[in-house]
Amino acid sequence: YRFVEKQWDDEELGSALHLAFESLTLQAELDRERARSEQLLLNVLPQPIGQRLKRGEAPIADAFPDVSIVFGDLVGFTELSSRMPAAALVELRNEAFSELDALAAAHGVEKIKTIGDAYLAVAGIPVPRADHARAVADMALDMGRAQQRFAERRKLPLKMRVGIHTGPVVAGVIGKHKFTYDLWGDAVNVASRMESQGLPGRIQITEATMRQLGDRYVVEERGVVDVKGKGPMTTWWLLGRR
Repeated sequence: YRFVEKQWDDEELGSALHLAFESLTLQAELDRERARSEQLLLNVLPQPIGQRLKRGEAPIADAFPDVSIVFGDLVGFTELSSRMPAAALVELRNEAFSELDALAAAHGVEKIKTIGDAYLAVAGIPVPRADHARAVADMALDMGRAQQRFAERRKLPLKMRVGIHTGPVVAGVIGKHKFTYDLWGDAVNVASRMESQGLPGRIQITEATMRQLGDRYVVEERGVVDVKGKGPMTTWWLLGRR
């Protein structure tokens, strides 16, 4: 209104338009930076967790009574990495784990992190789902096939060893500047043991997971395994879908 009613001379009009243009340009740049920051946050944290963090909620910690955890490990990668240049090693790891990221997204499974040559993901958090055991079972079966194709394509002697367990966990955000969404609980340790005490090219699951899978999957009893930190446990091999 003031702009229309005021009698502007050419110099004043030019100055006002220049100021308005600079203001719009600055706002557009701020909007782009805000969108870029939000995207980076979503790349690090699950979307619901990122939204809670933006609202100022802290600390973020939730208990989940029933989730399924999957660990995968590229057997043979450690020995291979000792003979590779750093750039080639990073490229190879990025290719292998990017395929697993794509599988996690396809199956609605939440990637948590990579630990050395191991890949940790979970179904049932941050949004609970009743079919979490089936989600990680489907992903685990696809993980084995994807990594077999990867090894053949790269002509490398690699195999995927996978372990799955179902149980309660606590999940939350750690850090104030470099955020990490992580899991804690005995169920995480058991899933890790299922992987580390399994066999290359196979998927070892606990009885808790096997019972939730029901008759939709083909399983084979492995027998009693002395699981480190837990003692004797009956475990199973997951062979495929019916």
